[in-house]
Amino acid sequence: MFRFFATVLALTLELAATSSSRANDTAAETALGGLALKQSDSISMDSEDLYISPERVRVKYRFTNITDEVVETVVAFPLPDIPPYSEENKTYWANPVDLKFRTTIDRKPVSFDIVQQAIFKGKDVTARLQTLKVRLNYRDPAFEAALNEAPQAERKKLITEGLLKDEGVGGQHSYEPQWSLRTIVTRRQTFPPKTTVSVEHEYAPLAGGSLAGYLSASQRKTSEFKEKQRKYCIDRDWLASFDRHAGKTEAGDAYGEIWLGYVLTTGANWKGPIGEFRLVVDKGKADRLVSFCADGVKKISDTQFEVRQKNFTPRKDLEILIVEWLRSADK
Repeated sequence: MFRFFATVLALTLELAATSSSRANDTAAETALGGLALKQSDSISMDSEDLYISPERVRVKYRFTNITDEVVETVVAFPLPDIPPYSEENKTYWANPVDLKFRTTIDRKPVSFDIVQQAIFKGKDVTARLQTLKVRLNYRDPAFEAALNEAPQAERKKLITEGLLKDEGVGGQHSYEPQWSLRTIVTRRQTFPPKTTVSVEHEYAPLAGGSLAGYLSASQRKTSEFKEKQRKYCIDRDWLASFDRHAGKTEAGDAYGEIWLGYVLTTGANWKGPIGEFRLVVDKGKADRLVSFCADGVKKISDTQFEVRQKNFTPRKDLEILIVEWLRSADK
């Protein structure tokens, strides 16, 4: 029994270490307090071709400067916020250290910067933490040591303000950060007048995942299941497929979840709607299940699902759920 669950946990951690994604290019500016996304009335997004899988994200854009002037701006590509600390989040969210990020403009590689921010209750508290030399990323191996070097009075203030929880007992401290970590890839780009340029990004996505969840039949009256059903647009047919797959596995309904996300709404920051939008979601293995909210989804292979839209204005971000069936190593 122990060997089985150890195998399941190892597989789930492997899934989580290779999943989730986010982002859509958007204009930005460096404002007081950090990076701010902004609207552009000079640049149109003519097309976006987006491929998302647990292992890789690729996106190709065509932008046109519709004006007679050269436009130089900061372009931002936001990745998913890593949620506040909990035992689950600590285990199942990847560390945004090595994204293997690559950007090309008209097929030529370009340099970029990575900006990180701490977000607490919708506010940027980066400067507050940096003043104390506290690492923004609680997954950083040096996080705990840096926090303990901050003056005790300042740590108490962070607890009072809600930025930290102290779950320690018996005089031992165990701090849990309560801010989200926001990671944004930025570059400075020049758009020549009346010219179309191609931009491509490719990277290993950030990750979210869990061992099981609230999808089993016995959990479907819970608020957690209803929230998941809403978030990923899970319907009756999908649940029936889930139940059929669960009944075929050696371990019953033992499964792992992979959570993928992508910020689509910043695509609306350019001039007008996205001319042509194409999305391909690849679940990676034929026996996995996938669910996400989108209109006009078409299955194009055993693992891939396609969405095409013209003059597309994204109103919400993309959230994708993939279910991986976990099997015992013992026959």
